[in-house]
Amino acid sequence: MDSEQLQRLLTVQMPYGKYQGRCIADLPGHYLMWLAREGFPRGELGQLLALMYELDHNGLGYLLEPLRG
Repeated sequence: MDSEQLQRLLTVQMPYGKYQGRCIADLPGHYLMWLAREGFPRGELGQLLALMYELDHNGLGYLLEPLRG
């Protein structure tokens, strides 16, 4: 995990589904948990979703607050 990946969580939007258009960092925990069970998509999107799931699951979402600026 690096600062560039954390910044991408705040800028990349979910491209499809119920939460289309929402930043990855703003997706609800229950949705991230569902994605973790079902399997994250491939590529950068899946990597970002998996990172956000880990942050949310471990109570580390506060690490994004200074980046929201």
